[in-house]
Amino acid sequence: MTARVLVVDDVPANVKLLEARLSAEYFDVTTAHSGAEALAACERAECDIVLLDVIMPGLDGFEVCRKLKSNPATHHIPVVMVTALDQPSDRVTGLQAGADDFLTKPVSDIALIARVRSLTRLKMMTDELRMRAVTSREIGIESAEREAITEQGGRGRILIVDDRRSSYERLAAMLEKEHIVDIEPDPSAALFRSAEGNYELLIVSLSLENFDGLRLCSQLRSLDRTRNLPILALCEPDDTARLMRGLEIGVNDYLLRPIDSHELRARVRTQIKRKRYTERLRDNVQMSIEAAITDALTGLHNRRYMESHLGKLVEQASARGKQLAVLVLDIDFFKSINDSYGHDCGDDVLREFAIRVRKSIRGIDLACRVGGEEFVVVMPETDMAVASTVAERLRRKIAVEPFPIEQGKRMIDVTISIGIASLESAHDTAAQLLKRADQALYRAKRDGRNRVVADAA
Repeated sequence: MTARVLVVDDVPANVKLLEARLSAEYFDVTTAHSGAEALAACERAECDIVLLDVIMPGLDGFEVCRKLKSNPATHHIPVVMVTALDQPSDRVTGLQAGADDFLTKPVSDIALIARVRSLTRLKMMTDELRMRAVTSREIGIESAEREAITEQGGRGRILIVDDRRSSYERLAAMLEKEHIVDIEPDPSAALFRSAEGNYELLIVSLSLENFDGLRLCSQLRSLDRTRNLPILALCEPDDTARLMRGLEIGVNDYLLRPIDSHELRARVRTQIKRKRYTERLRDNVQMSIEAAITDALTGLHNRRYMESHLGKLVEQASARGKQLAVLVLDIDFFKSINDSYGHDCGDDVLREFAIRVRKSIRGIDLACRVGGEEFVVVMPETDMAVASTVAERLRRKIAVEPFPIEQGKRMIDVTISIGIASLESAHDTAAQLLKRADQALYRAKRDGRNRVVADAA
């Protein structure tokens, strides 16, 4: 896996060293020698990850990181601070500024490459979600970036997997003031609990007594329900080989023992913030998909969905020798409702009509609004006789029960006309079926409306 890495340092020798290390692993490396250059490069979307020195003239690394993480256009770019500063307080300052990791010079090649690969893998996953979420912004769904910038990462649901009482009690004490913390001493039960517990972060000790912590991490990454659950690994200082392996299989972050409480809290907040951001992206993608196939006023499927889905249902019915019927429904004199009571009341009628249609059909039936006051109901495995019975029942229900308008202050009478058609042969198409149902609807309206007419072919 390759990626575009931006190396930021005001010392040319440091830049050259990192550039050589990363280029040897086939990363595409660009450089900047000041904070201002780095911000400009990120704004131009020229990198997938930033390796950022802290001590620089002008804007230091902390301030550059804060600016990147507060900008909707750049906040999703991973930032790794690479510096000679080695105090826990320095790491905490960097993490609080929004850094995704903090590597102390001299940095081992193994640690550097493993961390860059891990974070760029997450970045590419996020980029795919961000690209898909563009549609959601175009249709008016609020951007996830705005909430991500204000997100503090508090009150997260965390599961600690550790079989040493002294260790997990100390971890819980560090986190319980800010988060909801559960403890699972049994690693064998942790996988099931992680899948069922709706957690936002899993903290896993890699020093478990009788269980391989990396095996648990691997299992979590193999299951759909836990694949995107962030994992923070706890590792002994002399066990870096296992830690690097953990990063390769999908561990999101790590801490070396002894655990500094401030650094733990900062890393936990970072992971929870990222989790919530990606969840918002996924939600936006789902909403945009639903908006593309759903009529906003009635909540029924729209014409686009009906046309594609009806074609598939017709093909399946023909191939299996099954019946299929289509109802085309039209609200009688709907224009006069709009003219007499206003379009708001017309919308009330359409919404109520959609509710009654849903209540009158089966779960396998497909109800759609195809435009204006015209609706289509597709009924799989249904012959003409059954479809006619359902249509007549629906017609009576509409005609007998007045419709509320003006928030229930008034009631008006509404009637509908319905045309029905069913599959005639294995060579029938969706377009032919709809045309015959539409012709039947035309006859119903011509013959006086408020009636059901079946295709006579």
